[in-house]
Amino acid sequence: MWDPSAYLDYAEPRARPFHDLLARVSAAAPRRVIDLGCGPGNLTELLAKRWPRAAVEGIDSSPEMVAAARERGIDAHVADVIDWQPLDDADVVVCNAVLQWVPGHDRLLTRWVADLPEGAWLAVQVPGNFYAPSHVALRELAAEPRWAEQLQGVVLREDDAVDSPEGYASLLADAGCDVDAWSTTYVHRLTGPDPVLDWISGTALRPIKATLDATQWTRFRDELAPRLREAYPQRSDGTTWFPFRRVFVVARTTG
Repeated sequence: MWDPSAYLDYAEPRARPFHDLLARVSAAAPRRVIDLGCGPGNLTELLAKRWPRAAVEGIDSSPEMVAAARERGIDAHVADVIDWQPLDDADVVVCNAVLQWVPGHDRLLTRWVADLPEGAWLAVQVPGNFYAPSHVALRELAAEPRWAEQLQGVVLREDDAVDSPEGYASLLADAGCDVDAWSTTYVHRLTGPDPVLDWISGTALRPIKATLDATQWTRFRDELAPRLREAYPQRSDGTTWFPFRRVFVVARTTG
């Protein structure tokens, strides 16, 4: 279960990649704009502001997120991105920080661009930090005997959860698109006693929280916290640097 309030705890730094992704989409007057994995709709609102004459639609697999998006006035629906089929007028499709959860999403991307209308834009951003100390510490703790049995069957993202910019560029170029792909490492300046733990609690730790009961969840967090403090030490001014790499690809179908 996704928690919209927890996800929005770091709304501003989480939004930066969305802005950078959208800056490379040059659609002038799209008929329909789709936000796949719209979350609570705070970023979908930006799509509606940029293209006020377009039909803007949000899709998310979480009923809680869709409810939050609808409260913002977003035309949002509960659906899985795996099942989504492009409409004939879907001129812009944005999928921000979603596909890392979808194994084999390369096939999904090629199907989407094959079904999109000529000249449509597909803009995708995924985290590219699964080898970072935060995720390594998380996987190591989850694999330790006292947790491994309780977390059996929980899928934690590994380095191969996403491709490189070159990999996505080749995939979509071979599918007949004009492609722009790149990666960026953001260095976020976080505050608080355990800011990295708080950050990943709303994303990477979600499958673990969904599996453990409240007492176990608190214990797991308490054991993970000092490892993250060591990996991301607090500065003398009380802030913490949190480098976060992200991978971007913007493709335009050529028909």
